Parts: sequence; structure tokens; C-alpha cells
Amino acid sequence: MTTDRLAGLALVLIGLVAVWQSLAFPLGSLKRPGPAFAPTALALLLILFGVLVAVTGGSARRIADVGWHDGRHAAAVFGACAFAAWGLERLGYRLTMAVVLAVLLRGLERQGWMASLALTVGMAWGSFYVFSTLLRIPLPRGPLGF
Repeated sequence: MTTDRLAGLALVLIGLVAVWQSLAFPLGSLKRPGPAFAPTALALLLILFGVLVAVTGGSARRIADVGWHDGRHAAAVFGACAFAAWGLERLGYRLTMAVVLAVLLRGLERQGWMASLALTVGMAWGSFYVFSTLLRIPLPRGPLGF
């Protein structure tokens, strides 16, 4: 088993779970899509690409040959994702994303202070503007209005 084949199978599994969960809502049609339409379409694309990765992944490294020297890095990214899931409703979107980006950029990737600060503020507030203002997707604001 190669790393690409395992990753492809994981993508297929995640896509199948997403399809199963999204079908609890009405699918609708192309003219009048229901709430499950976009998640189901994205999950089907994930399944398709997962199959493609698994089928074409024969030349990748074998799982047994993979070292865990990046285990700390992966654990930090997982921890940042867990914090984001915990903090969104409690702290608000902008503040949570700012903390996550600052930790990842400055702490994990060792970027300079100015680059980390500029990217953190730009991405946290910029993505909020795009999603909340332009696309009108409600995002959590938290107790401080962020």
C-alpha cells in the first residue's frame, strides 16, 4: 500500500460520509437546488478525485517507508484545527482565524514578524469581508464583535 493510495481511499471515505450526511436534507434540482445540493456535489467530486489519486498512486512511497519526523508538525496543524473548531462560536471568526494563522505562520513556519502579522490580519479580516459582506454568509462574531 502506498501513501497516495491510502490518501485516495481516505478521500473516498470522507466523501461517502459527506454524501450520507448531506442526504438528510432535500437535494432539490438544478433549477431549485436544496440545502444538500452543494455539499453532495462537492462530496461526489471528492470521491472522484479520491479514486483518481488511489488509482494513479502506485509510484508513491510505501507507507512502511514513511518516517514520522514531521509528526510534531502534523500534531500542531491538527491542534490548530481543533482550536479553530472550538473557538469559532466562542471567540468569533476573525479572532479565531487570527490566532490560528499567527500560530501557524509565526510559531510553526517561523515566518518573520511583519510577514506573519500582515498575512494574519489580511487573511482573517479579508476572508471575513469576502464571506460575510460579499457572499452574505453569516459567520460567528463572538462576544467582542469580532
